[in-house]
Amino acid sequence: MSRNNSGQPSNPLTLSGAAAGWKNSAAMRWLLLLLFVFLFYFSLAPRLVPETYDITLNGKADQDIRAPRQEVDEKATLQAQEDAASKVPDMYTTVQMRNEVLINELFARIEELNMDDQITEADRVEIFRRVIPDRVDQYVASFVISSRGSEAYSAELLAEMQRVVAAQKYAIPEETYYKIPRMSSEQLQEMRSVARDVVRKLTTDPITNAETARTKVAELVNASSLSLKTEREIVQELARLAIMPNKFLDKKATETARMDAKQNTPSVVIKQGDIVVKQGQVITEALYEKLDGMGLLQERKNYLPQLGVLLFAVILTLALYGYGELTAASSILKKTNAHWAMLLLIFALNVLFMHLVALTHSSDWPFVGYLAPIAMGSMLVTLLLDMHLGLVSSFLFTLLASVILNVEQEHIFDFHYGFVAAVVSFTAVLAIHRASQRSSILKAGIMVSLFGSVAVLALMLVDPEPSRADLIQSVVFVLASGLLTAVLVIGLMPFFEVTFGILSALKLVELSNPNHPLLRKLLTETPGTYHHSLMVGNLSEAAAEAVGANGLLCRVGSFYHDVGKTKRPLYFIENQNASGNPHDKLEPKVSASIIIAHAKDGADMLKAHKLPKPIRDIAEQHHGSTFLKYFYYKAVKQAQEQGTDIDFTEDDYRYPGPKAQSKEAAIVGIADCVEAAVRSLNHPKVEQIEAMIAKIIKDRLDDHQFNECDLTMKELDKIAQTLKEAVIGMFHSRIEYPDDKQLKQAKEATDDAKEAKENSE
Repeated sequence: MSRNNSGQPSNPLTLSGAAAGWKNSAAMRWLLLLLFVFLFYFSLAPRLVPETYDITLNGKADQDIRAPRQEVDEKATLQAQEDAASKVPDMYTTVQMRNEVLINELFARIEELNMDDQITEADRVEIFRRVIPDRVDQYVASFVISSRGSEAYSAELLAEMQRVVAAQKYAIPEETYYKIPRMSSEQLQEMRSVARDVVRKLTTDPITNAETARTKVAELVNASSLSLKTEREIVQELARLAIMPNKFLDKKATETARMDAKQNTPSVVIKQGDIVVKQGQVITEALYEKLDGMGLLQERKNYLPQLGVLLFAVILTLALYGYGELTAASSILKKTNAHWAMLLLIFALNVLFMHLVALTHSSDWPFVGYLAPIAMGSMLVTLLLDMHLGLVSSFLFTLLASVILNVEQEHIFDFHYGFVAAVVSFTAVLAIHRASQRSSILKAGIMVSLFGSVAVLALMLVDPEPSRADLIQSVVFVLASGLLTAVLVIGLMPFFEVTFGILSALKLVELSNPNHPLLRKLLTETPGTYHHSLMVGNLSEAAAEAVGANGLLCRVGSFYHDVGKTKRPLYFIENQNASGNPHDKLEPKVSASIIIAHAKDGADMLKAHKLPKPIRDIAEQHHGSTFLKYFYYKAVKQAQEQGTDIDFTEDDYRYPGPKAQSKEAAIVGIADCVEAAVRSLNHPKVEQIEAMIAKIIKDRLDDHQFNECDLTMKELDKIAQTLKEAVIGMFHSRIEYPDDKQLKQAKEATDDAKEAKENSE
């Protein structure tokens, strides 16, 4: 009872009605899955698999060879780093030696020796000839020793300083040593002050060549307060001695600067699409190695990328197949291969639009990828198939977009496009899954634009220095993408609905419009049938939703299920008036044929008005092959009264079928009988309604009317309970409930029984 003849669940949403042929072929299912693998492979291969060329060393290229992806040119980058390092000048460091301190020490020693009366002048000359140069050497050595423990100067720099200072050491003229012992203490004090000022002034600036600074000493000393020539000469010589170079080549700093220059040199990038080799260019060894490194040589072709893309395509296909298997009970993909074919076409169209947008990428439009209508596929899958499948598809579209739109190809996946694709795709599903009008698609497109813009803004603003032009371009493209998505979905929906016989919720809502010609005909010519159809629609929708069937399809199918009665409206009791029942004057067989014909007539009328087959199936199948007991027994009674032979069978008084092929057709048939039966009662009681619904379902079950649809016993119980509640709600004013007197009698009877039980205990 839960399966049709082919062993597959019946499908209320396809043109086929009963599952048959290729739509349920296992081989066709595997073929479609294989086509999914091919689709994913050829969608991703242009981005992930490099093209190879037949290249020979020292030969000429017969065409332009372009870079298949963005790649760093290692050799060019290394050369650029070396060039940048070579442009870095030698680094010099100024060492603050405080030469004025040396002057103080020299004059202090001179004054000390000149004041010693025990030393002769000749001895002083000898001492000065030895002590003064030694004092300079000691000062430099002491500075080096004290600086080695600090971080200010490196050991290499201090060694360089000692070498340069020694090389530029000043030699005092011999006659100066004979003049120094003759200076008094007062003269030395004044000379010290002048010498200190001169040295401090001249060593403030960096000095690489001490001779240049020493040439300025005489001018400064002559301009001082010293009046005696001898004093000026001694000060000049001692100042020249104290002046040393203080700016030295810092090899370590130079090396560090050159390393920094190398590190700060940007990599030389070969962008995707850049010409690596021009047509006619000779393939040198360097070019050959570059092409080999980029995997462009056919003779050294690497098949690992192809294998990787193939595995990636298989994984994406398994994701779809796994969804169908894990949700076997409710998955629409388990019902027919037509849905797999439609899903394949939706994916193909979405991928095609992504590639078309990617082809328009240029340096002027670096963010044109945001224009791709990625959400189109998610919308179509949600509207035509299933919301949950739309969410799964959105995840796959996100992965595909992050690869296909990744034109720069710094990485396999581009996070920016992937993130925006995820936002717009999931937004599209959530915005459209309850759509009931075509205008809802446009509203969903606007939502896609808004949320996509927010996603792009978030990505652009986290950049340390966002470009206003890039920001505006990105937002404009993603806004246009949402509108383009809505336009494409609105345009493609009718194509899919007609080609695959998909009866979407939007189409069903359109068909429920009372201004439809057939519904207006039903209302004007058979108002009783029209009212009956509305009531059946309410009942069947509630019952269908209780068992997970398509409630909207049941409602709309109910509106049209009795449209065939418009051909002979007065032969149906709901349309008869005081003029009487025309069946009273007809033979039972004729009456039965008129009643039976309304199902086939209705299906033909619906087909003539090009209504979808699921609606036609409900009109044709809602009575199945049920038995017209009334007219059969009337014919039997008439034959008995006339004494004629019974030359007919029960089959002559049965609807020709087919039996209900879907849950929806079966539910509409049950609701049709229930509504008619309840309407025949003047004052129905709850118990009567419950018994009547149970009898109708049992009669159809015993008559094998549910053998070709996928209704289970548990679902039939739910349908009975739901119909009872719906009927009570609809016919509340006509249902008789026990009055107060009856309730009182029942309560007294209950109390008496309780008292009798207690007494017996």
